Formats: sequence, C-alpha cells, structure tokens
Amino acid sequence: MFNRLANESSPYLLQHKDNPVDWYPWCDEAFETARRLDRPIILSIGYSACHWCHVMSHECFEDELIARTMNNGFVNIKVDREELPDVDSIYMTAVQAMTGSGGWPLTVFITPDGKPFFGGTYFPPTDHHNRPGFPRVLNAIADAYKNNRGELLSSCEQLVEVIRGSSTPQKYEGEIDDSLMFKGCDYLLGDADLKHGGSLGSPKFPQPMLYELLLRYAEKTGNSQASHVVNLTLEKMAEGGIYDQIGGGFARYSVDDKWLVPHFEKMLYDNAQLVTLYVHAYQMSKKPLFKKVIEQTLGYVVREMTHSMGGFFSSSDADSEGVEGKFFVWTLGELDLILGGEDALLAKTYWQVTEEGNFEGANILNVPVGLENFAREHHLEVEVLEQDISRISAILLQERSRRVPPGIDDKILTSWNALMFKAFAEAGALFNNPNWITIAEKNARFLLTAMKDPDGRLIHSWKAKDNSSSKYDGGSHILGYLDDHAYLIDALITLYEATFDYFYLEAAENLADSMVDRFWDQESEVFYDTSLEHSKLIVRPRDTLDNAVPSGGSIAALSLLRLSLLTGDSGYASKAESSIKALVPQIRRAPLSVTSWISAADFWKTDSSQIVLLGNHESSTLTEMIAAVRSRYLPNLVLAGARCDVSNDEKSPLLRGKKMLNGKPTAFVCEDYVCKVPVNSASELADQLD
Repeated sequence: MFNRLANESSPYLLQHKDNPVDWYPWCDEAFETARRLDRPIILSIGYSACHWCHVMSHECFEDELIARTMNNGFVNIKVDREELPDVDSIYMTAVQAMTGSGGWPLTVFITPDGKPFFGGTYFPPTDHHNRPGFPRVLNAIADAYKNNRGELLSSCEQLVEVIRGSSTPQKYEGEIDDSLMFKGCDYLLGDADLKHGGSLGSPKFPQPMLYELLLRYAEKTGNSQASHVVNLTLEKMAEGGIYDQIGGGFARYSVDDKWLVPHFEKMLYDNAQLVTLYVHAYQMSKKPLFKKVIEQTLGYVVREMTHSMGGFFSSSDADSEGVEGKFFVWTLGELDLILGGEDALLAKTYWQVTEEGNFEGANILNVPVGLENFAREHHLEVEVLEQDISRISAILLQERSRRVPPGIDDKILTSWNALMFKAFAEAGALFNNPNWITIAEKNARFLLTAMKDPDGRLIHSWKAKDNSSSKYDGGSHILGYLDDHAYLIDALITLYEATFDYFYLEAAENLADSMVDRFWDQESEVFYDTSLEHSKLIVRPRDTLDNAVPSGGSIAALSLLRLSLLTGDSGYASKAESSIKALVPQIRRAPLSVTSWISAADFWKTDSSQIVLLGNHESSTLTEMIAAVRSRYLPNLVLAGARCDVSNDEKSPLLRGKKMLNGKPTAFVCEDYVCKVPVNSASELADQLD
C-alpha cells in the first residue's frame, strides 16, 4: 500500500495522508492504473472543514478491513472540492441525478474513463438509519462491475448525457422584465419565517444571494415586506448561535429553525457574502447592529484568517480536539470562574447561559431578546450595556484564545479572496475606514502577483511554503477558473470605486480580456467554467446555477456590464447580454436557483446610477459627497472619480472632459453618459439622488 497524498498541499488531502487507503490525488496515473488493473474507481470528494467528511474518514478510511477492500478491488482517488471545483461540479450533478440530493463527503464510483455509475454522500461503516454500510456498498459494486458491467456502462452513458444537458444553454425566448425577474420574490416572502427570519423550517442556511435579491426588489418597488424580511433575518442571525458572539463571523448553517445550533465550521465565502449583504442592508436601514456585525466579522477575518502576505485562508473546522463545537461553547461554571460577580451575572443573563446548557451540556452563546430589548427589560442604558458586553466579550475572547483552536484550511483561493476583499472595500467605503481599504488593496495586489503562473495566467489556489516536501511552494498547478476571473474583476471594479485608483480599473480590464479569450464560447455565446487549457473531463463544465457562491457566469456578466460603462467598451456589454439571455428559460423555470443572474439582468435592464466625483481626496467637501453616495443603497451604481480636472483623452467616457465647477470638488449625476447640472456640495448631490 502506498498513500500518495503526503506531498499534496491541500489541508484536506493531507488529513488523509496516513489512512491505510491507497489514495491517489486526481491525476493521470490513477486512471491509467484503473485501466491497467481493470478496476472501478472510488472518487471521494470533500473539504477540510467538512464535519461529516471527518466522520467518514474516521469510521471508514481509517478502518484496516474497509481500506483493504478498497485497495484490493478499486483505485481510490481523493479530491478537495475547493481545489478542483470542476471535478466536484460534474460528479455532484451525477449523484444528484442518481439520488435526488447531494452533499459532502461525495462518494462516486466511476469507470477508468471517468464515467459515473453509482454514488452517494456519507456512508457509515455498517448499515445504519436506512443507509447501507460502506463495506456492503463496496462488495455490491465490485460484484456488479465484474458480473453486470454492460448494465453499468449503459447507466454511465445516460448519466453523461444528463451532465452534458445540464451544461448546455437553451435558446433565448421572450423579453426580460421586472415581472419575470422578481417573481421569485413572492415565493420568498410567502415562505418567510416571520418569527425567526430566513425560510420556514430547518436547517437554515444564510443564503445571502436570496436576500440581496429581496433588497433589490424592496429598493425598486418600495415593498416594505421585502425589506422587513431581510432586516428580520439579519437581526435574528446576528443574535443567534450561528453568529460567533465572542469572536465574530458566521458558521455555515444552523441545524434548527432559530439560528441557535450551528454547524460550527466557518467558510470564507459565507462571511464575505454576508458582510457585503450587511453593508447593503445597513445602507437601507441604518441599523447599528448591522454595523457591529460588519466590524466584528471583518475583525475575525483579520485576526484569524489572514496570511502575512495579505491572502485570506479558506475556512476553519467545526471540530477541535475531535469534538464538534468544543472551541466555541461555554459552561455556566466557566463564566463564573472567568468573570465573577456582576459581569458573570450579566453574561449569563444576556447570552442565556444555564447549568443544563443548550448544546450537549454546554452553552452556545446567543441573544434571545436583542440588545435594545434586553436594556429596556433590565432598565439599562443601551450605550452602557453595549460597552459592558463589548468589554466582557474581549475578556472571553482572550480566554478562548488559550483553547485548542479548530484547524484552519490555509490554502488561499482566488475567487473566495476576491469576494472578501470586495467586502472590505465596500465596508471601508461606507464607513470611511481607511484600514479596511488598505486590507482590500493588499489582498488585491497579492492576488495580482502571487496568484499568477510564469506565463502570467491567473491561478486558482496558493499555499504558503512550509517545511514539507510539497510540490506546491506558493502557487499551484491549477489554473484559474471562470469564477476566479469573474469574482476578481468584480472586486477590482469595486476597489477602484472605493479609491479612484485607475490601477485597479486597468487590472480589471486586462483580466476581462483574458477571461473572454479563454472562457467564452463563440457558438453558444456563454462562458464555460474551464478554459481549453484545463484538464479534459467527461464534459466541459458550465454550471449556471447559484450554489453556496454565485455562478461564475453571472458575476462575469455583471462585471462586464459595469466595466462596459466605465470603459466605454460595448463588446463587454454585448457578451454580458448574450449570456443573460441564455438564462431566461432558467429564470422562468426556477428563479431562486439563479438569483445572481437576476441581479445581473436587473443591472442590464435598469438605468444605472452613474456618478462622477472630482476633487482632492483630502477635501472634507469631497468626503461629504462620497458619504452622500455611500449612505444610499444604489445596487446599480457605477462610480468614477479623479483628483482633478480630466482631459478629453481620458480613457473612461464617464470622466472624459469633466471639469471641477468653480475649482471646487464637484459631483456629476449621469444617466447613459448624459449628466445633470454639476454640484459642489453634499446637500445638492443628495437632492439629485433623492
């Protein structure tokens, strides 16, 4: 037996390097071995922070007898879904087609030429709760592959056709209007949990894309119910156990309907999207709680999830010391010992800490009644209570830092990093926080330098050097996918709008040209998820549906529309429009599966808010005008700026020929490059925006 994972960089693969299973990474050697030995392949896909991946590893892959069965009858491949999202996407589609559901760990049985014929998710070591034990599955598959191969191969071909069909865009039919784009909002509002927020039932996922759509709907129609549902959901999440009340940041989901008991893993992409959502919700509501959540969550990212070079780590585990949630929970006795006296009493009352606990004999901190209601019920000043809770939280955070922390998946992914630095940029611009802008800029420049291969092509992942013999010292061999390019373009545009540094706009333009060259399908007029330079799979993937993150194609469309307005290049807009049109049948059929596409369509079909700001960045007047723009929720905003008058040869048509009025900081509010009378004050600008 020879486990080949020891030289990999992925923390997830390294978690399995000592398994008695003869693991291969995804590589040609594995498939060649399967063909030579005439064996089926077990493809096991997961990720570092996945709790049930850890469970199956411990129960099955560490078991000598099960490993022997795997080694004797199969070729075994282990894949980190975050490193190879194209592989994960194809085989997840297959398993969903076979079983009606999916998830991780993903367990797929495939032929030596990569075609799937059977699969599932978690398998226990013995038959349990209507799940067949993994040994029984292995024996049945081995027997069927030997004795009923013809039938298996027939099912393979059917599954490949299903996968191929899911990635083939349909013809555009009909017009796109508000009634089409926002019809999913009625379903969201009808399914809303008006007591706890989110959707009715459990488990509850944050689903930021759905609530971004509701915010757009509320802004466009004035629907007060839509804004209420968003605000209620964000309040209850922030007060629940899904939110780390001590350290900031959100867990992936809650297992109950009250946001109380989380699945404790924290994902970078969740927190990035949620910070951005809280920024937009704050712009509409001005709720202090939302600002606090933004500050704490970004603080968590800086404190625990940032490499010294500026990259952001991917996730933190749910488990520590082999126990789920151990790092995050508290007993009543611990609070008494650490805090004592009035502080302990306040903490226990505010966070509902009891002797019996709310999670396996311990307590997940949560705020059942909210800060303001708690202050009112206990006859306290809100400001004083907030200060006391902040002080106590700092004490508990310091104490918690002495515990054994959950494992960190320290690989750095271009796409997820772009989501997060965009969040820093938006929050920094909204609250005029230069530190957050600096963090965003450092990350952006890291991505534009470290995340490039020797040929200047964007790569997907990066891992810091260590003392191992890893073949990855820094950058990896995995080229960037569509979402890496699209998310980074979108984030760079946002950073340009926050700084007015033309470097970022130019970088976005160069990256967009590369994206079009490498991922655009001229025949179907949509983007593929992979370039022709990527490894060939049974189908060239094109996943148009939103999952935990927006589809790469939707963000590509949105970023190209923004870039077209800023650069005047109509070719960008043309490709965005073509790809949106291809999604009309899906928007009609299941709008909530493509909400990020609907946001892109709304940007396309709605007159955008084009605002130009000129003036010295140290000017208080310009700062006030920027605040007048940022304080408003303008989902279709395009913002351009310069430090002085702009010549007629300026590259951006929004800026071209613009002059400061009376030599003072000046704002221009425009639509389709036609501008209103320029103004010199924030109050005048506000009047034009209202």
